[in-house]
Amino acid sequence: MTHNPAPLSWLASGEAFPPVESAWGVDTVAPGLLCAGADLSVATLQKAYQNGIFPWFSAGQPILWWSPAPRMVLEVEQFKLSPSLKKTLKKFANDPDCEIRIDNAFAQVIQACASNPRPGAHGTWIVPDMINAYINLHHAGLAHSVETWVRGELVGGLYCVASGQAVFGESMFYRQTDASKIALAALVCLCRQHQISQIDCQQNTAHLASLGAHEMPRPEFVRRVRALCRQPALDWHFESLYWQHLFAFNSASA
Repeated sequence: MTHNPAPLSWLASGEAFPPVESAWGVDTVAPGLLCAGADLSVATLQKAYQNGIFPWFSAGQPILWWSPAPRMVLEVEQFKLSPSLKKTLKKFANDPDCEIRIDNAFAQVIQACASNPRPGAHGTWIVPDMINAYINLHHAGLAHSVETWVRGELVGGLYCVASGQAVFGESMFYRQTDASKIALAALVCLCRQHQISQIDCQQNTAHLASLGAHEMPRPEFVRRVRALCRQPALDWHFESLYWQHLFAFNSASA
């Protein structure tokens, strides 16, 4: 049974976000919806992510801002590497025609994510205004792409937002089997290399849960994010030796 939520706040550009605790609850038609309006400038997006808020809206809708409770988070030490994915990753890591690139083709990655809707979704939430906003965020050094390349072809990848050492996963795509999972595993390796504890996954899905993600209370998530945002930014550079840390860790914890 759903209940009528509180009236939705409408923000002018530059206006502060309301407290995340005022987001609509689980018993409403849109759990986690916080407010609408404002803009998609770099400054607004940076402030939103630093406070556990992200934009998500479809074509024809105003800009909608969300802060779900609980929050889906992948703690990198809990990443589940299945035997089949481990075999795929080892084959990928040992093939000279296969490589992980960082920030080599950000625009291509986000455009590919926009053309590949999430399973069960109708259409895409990555509308043209969002694409342009995240490309601007990328140029500002606050959004990154992790890319799976095979024989010089981009076959999968993901993009994320990063502020300090807070990493927020956004969307993935693949053109070959497991190519998006390879990119996610590479992001996990990069985070482990820099002792970054978690990757935000926003909302709960069975796919994310199968990879080790779990729900976290929103107050704890926001507290962690604010602390991570105060840390120096990581070096967004991937080395093939990072794979060995992942294989060794999962062997030791198996």
